Amino acid sequence: SGPAYVFEFIEALADGGVRSGLPRAVSLQLAAQTVKGAAEMVLKTGTHPGQLKDNVCSPGGTTIAGVEALESRGFRNAAIQAVMASTKRSMQLGNLSE
Repeated sequence: SGPAYVFEFIEALADGGVRSGLPRAVSLQLAAQTVKGAAEMVLKTGTHPGQLKDNVCSPGGTTIAGVEALESRGFRNAAIQAVMASTKRSMQLGNLSE
């Protein structure tokens, strides 16, 4: 299930880039590279993702403004609920096969 959530996020980032005036192909490439680079940083550094986020958020800057927009619209909760819904459905399907 996790890859689908990441694909959804990449698509949303790309749509945001298009909305901001970037060509679709450029926006999709930037979105995918952003996710790839962020994942590599988590894996290579072993640093908690929250700390990495804090490291790239300048006071009053563009990144913290975007993070605020994600948080005010329930981004974190939506991700948690997606995992919980998948887990619940997996357990239901497991019970059906017994």
